[in-house]
Amino acid sequence: MDEIYQRIVQAQEKGQPAALVTVISTRGSTPRDVGTKMIVYSDGTIYGSIGGSAVEALVIEQSKKCIQDGSYLRVTHSLDDAEKEDTGMICGGVMEFFIEPLKPVPHLYIFGGGHVALPLARLAYQAGFSYTIIEDREQFATRERFPQAKDLIIGPLQDIAKQIEFKSTDFVAIVTRSHDQDYLALREVLRNPPRYVGAIGSKAKRKQIFARLSEDGVAQDIIDQVHTPIGIDIKAETPEEIAVSIVAELIHIKNKNK
Repeated sequence: MDEIYQRIVQAQEKGQPAALVTVISTRGSTPRDVGTKMIVYSDGTIYGSIGGSAVEALVIEQSKKCIQDGSYLRVTHSLDDAEKEDTGMICGGVMEFFIEPLKPVPHLYIFGGGHVALPLARLAYQAGFSYTIIEDREQFATRERFPQAKDLIIGPLQDIAKQIEFKSTDFVAIVTRSHDQDYLALREVLRNPPRYVGAIGSKAKRKQIFARLSEDGVAQDIIDQVHTPIGIDIKAETPEEIAVSIVAELIHIKNKNK
């Protein structure tokens, strides 16, 4: 059982679409007991088993649908089915299952490790995000500053942004020490845009950035996805207030389609 929980954590950390199936009740003769669990991945592969045969095949297909639309499902299947209306099995029992999609842990890439990144990382982690710090200054990307960071990547921000394969579930906050660094990182991120991209700056800076992105050949529909000024408008001034506004926006985007 410990292994299946490890697999659940791995799927969530990797952003791997999956669902957890649990046997929640049984009657009569059944192949598995209450509490038995199975993980179903989006391609139909599984880890564990809730009984095999036709009932498992049916539950796998139902799990794939739950993965696709994010829904939860409680379903009952008959194993006393000589008429073949459900499973076609003749074990003589009934099994009830609960299927729940495994929501990935949202991951935030923070470009910059300075005065805004510090409270941003802390608040984002407390709000349920894992995070990576990307910095070109080694002294600003340390475990002392960011103890919960999944990764600390040190080097030219533009080059690092080129190398990262952002997933559709990822979030990016660009809060570097200079406008030029912000822009170069942003331009590379938009080559493979994640779910959320935010860049620090003013409304005046927004116009300049968008014009420059357009000149550099970035499609307008991609440009329109950029959140800048980053964060919800709460008239934030201090690094801590700015961090609160950013995390509020991250939470809003994360929960938008629930």
